[in-house]
Amino acid sequence: MANSASARKRIRTAARNFERNRKYRSSARTLVKRAELAIKAGDAESANVVVASAIAALDRSASKKVIHPNNAARRKSRLMAKFNAMNQA
Repeated sequence: MANSASARKRIRTAARNFERNRKYRSSARTLVKRAELAIKAGDAESANVVVASAIAALDRSASKKVIHPNNAARRKSRLMAKFNAMNQA
C-alpha cells in the first residue's frame, strides 16, 4: 500500500486512466481481429472496409497515447501484409 499522499494520488490517477484507455485498446483489438477474420474468409470488399476501420482505431489509440506509436505501426504493417497477400492470391 502507498504511504505518501502523492503515491496514493498516482494510484487513483492510474486507475482512472486505465479505465479510460481500456475502451480504445479493446476496440482496436476487436477491429483488428475482425479484419483478420475477413481476410481469412477471402472477402476482399468487406475486408477492405474492416481493415480501414482497424487502421483508424490503431491510429486513434496511438494518438491518445493508449498504445505506443511503434506498436500501432507494427500492427498496421502486419495487417496490411496479410491484406495484400490475400489480394495477391
